[in-house]
Amino acid sequence: MSWGRLTAAEHNVRELADRFSVAKDLQQSGKGIAHGMGRSYGDVCLNADGIVWKTTRMDHFIAFDPDTGVLHCESGVVLAEILRYFLPRGWSLPVTPGTQLVTVGGAIANDIHGKNHHRLGSFGNHVSWLKMVRTNGEAMECGPKLQSEWFAATIGGLGLTGVITEAKIQLRRISGPWLNTETIAYSNLKEFFELADQSESNWEYTVSWVDCLAHQEPRGIFMRANHTDADPGPEPTTKIKAMPFTPPLSLINGWTLRPFNTAYFHTKKWRSGKTIQHQEKFFYPLDSLQGWNKIYGPKGFYQYQSVVPRDVGYDATKAMLSEIKRAGEGSFLAVLKTFGNIPSLGMLSFPTAGVTLALDFRNAGQYTEKLFKRLDAILHEANGKIYMAKDARMPREMFESGYPRHADFLNYRDPGISSGMSRRLLGS
Repeated sequence: MSWGRLTAAEHNVRELADRFSVAKDLQQSGKGIAHGMGRSYGDVCLNADGIVWKTTRMDHFIAFDPDTGVLHCESGVVLAEILRYFLPRGWSLPVTPGTQLVTVGGAIANDIHGKNHHRLGSFGNHVSWLKMVRTNGEAMECGPKLQSEWFAATIGGLGLTGVITEAKIQLRRISGPWLNTETIAYSNLKEFFELADQSESNWEYTVSWVDCLAHQEPRGIFMRANHTDADPGPEPTTKIKAMPFTPPLSLINGWTLRPFNTAYFHTKKWRSGKTIQHQEKFFYPLDSLQGWNKIYGPKGFYQYQSVVPRDVGYDATKAMLSEIKRAGEGSFLAVLKTFGNIPSLGMLSFPTAGVTLALDFRNAGQYTEKLFKRLDAILHEANGKIYMAKDARMPREMFESGYPRHADFLNYRDPGISSGMSRRLLGS
């Protein structure tokens, strides 16, 4: 299964443990797809009844230049391990998503983004070189100035151009693991956009939780942060808890969601203000609860993450939230934030200047799909698109309209690589 737990299928799992023998391993197997930590929500990392090449044993640091901050590592290295080793040495990832349990290869293949897109763009903007192996055994090196079109196809390329085995990533110097943070409650979308615009010049990290079921205007909690050299004391010890079982029904439903959102909003509003927070708590609050995806029950859940241009951001976001509220659906994980103007390098990269809204939805069958079709219509009208790392059901025509370089991308596909998503959106 992927993180959304929507389907479970048999896979023939082949472990890639040695980067020097990947070419031989690929040539001796049939069509497959690289699979790292499985944190994609839909079918981008799945190949039902086929082969997946598990990459997490290719987990070595190869070299690090302490003068430039360039890390050369294998693609199966997990972001958490980079942080564990380099944070105490004054280096960190320039871009990080909402979980640190992602491989470097997965971060590149999905061109992940974080809370600081307006400052540093997406993950691919900080990859200076990568090596991949095609299923015909050919090893290929590329970068922004080295076979740049191959590089553009591979950044955000969903693992379909080859199996990434190595990469060089530009780390950034930081003064410490602590952040100056500020939490502000807002009562409507207009206030959110004002806060977002005001914060971009002085705050590196900005993100907002939004109550999609509020009785009147959508309200929420806006959070912003900067790195600080303050040292408030020992680093907190994260107590990892685990969801012990999968409940028979989704715990996120019409009975639980509205009271949870109300309680969460007022608690955060009461605690609003400035504080110093460890970056792990700010960036990865859900990593402390293993298996949190089980709370949606045995049918799993979808995540619908979209981005729309900034000039229609208010109207499109309000329309989508209105449809979600009318349906009585939604999520306790509803994230609203803005992307800046830094262009992504990938042909199929998701981040683009505008406003992005991400919500989880329990799998309620046709009822959920009907809601998605209404959201798709709003998104199509706004010239928006859906994030494929989170997708499990986007129609092919919506993919083609949202990613206009998809035809160019086909020239760089590896014919020996296939996934559930590639067959759904690209035909093979």
